[in-house]
Amino acid sequence: METPRYIVITGGARGIGRAVAEAFVKNGDRVLLISRTLDELKKAKTELGSAVFIYDGDVSNPKDIKAIRAFIETTWQGHFDVLVNAAGIYGPIGPLEDNDFEKWMQTIAINFLGTVAMCQLAIPFMKKGGGGRIVNFSGGGDGALPNFTAYSASKRAVVGFTESLSAELKEYNIFVNAIAPGAVNTKFLDDLLAAGPDKVGKEIWERSVKQNQDGGQSPDKAAELIVWLASPEASGITGKYLSAVWDNYRDFPNHLEEIANSEIYNLRRVKPEDRGKNWRK
Repeated sequence: METPRYIVITGGARGIGRAVAEAFVKNGDRVLLISRTLDELKKAKTELGSAVFIYDGDVSNPKDIKAIRAFIETTWQGHFDVLVNAAGIYGPIGPLEDNDFEKWMQTIAINFLGTVAMCQLAIPFMKKGGGGRIVNFSGGGDGALPNFTAYSASKRAVVGFTESLSAELKEYNIFVNAIAPGAVNTKFLDDLLAAGPDKVGKEIWERSVKQNQDGGQSPDKAAELIVWLASPEASGITGKYLSAVWDNYRDFPNHLEEIANSEIYNLRRVKPEDRGKNWRK
């Protein structure tokens, strides 16, 4: 039997994070789920079994970050192989001029600064262990998202942070990527529908109602991508922004050098010399 890996998943009590946790548990790994919803954490532990550990906390709170670090040092003896930053909130919905600015800042704190804090926590453990994998969530940060400025800004920040951090850590065999999980029916969608069309905007509202009716994308697609990114097969894939729905990532090892040295799968303008290159087919 292979030695189990040690996985930390923020926002792991429900939705996509919960699906990711289940996938890693099936692989025989140890998983720490972090969430602000204790009842859902307890439910996940009951359903997934003894390989799951839980912590009721807020990744944007320095005291909770300190407690998570202590858990890894003591309970896991410093083992930390994979970090999945799935925790996030929509924050205030509606035109910026009507937003509560404190809630706007809280969205940045949880979605972006919480991701940064967890990455900072993970790095020393992963360096000591000879490497690791970090997967951050972009969500809806890859296009205009009117009436969701806090959410959109925080997620774009995550993608830029991911690319820069990956360059810092590549020499240590720590690979950092961001993913877009697709339009999954989670509490995010419930919050959006509860806000109503006036705050959300007609186009996004109509699209979201249809998504709710159709069932949305399976969270298992995101889980499959994350488990793949944590596998030896994905070694060398770092600093990229990947879609769990659109990208043919299993073919990436056949184009590793081209992908690593081009602008493709990054959230920025494509250099002229890279136009026309596409390994998604």
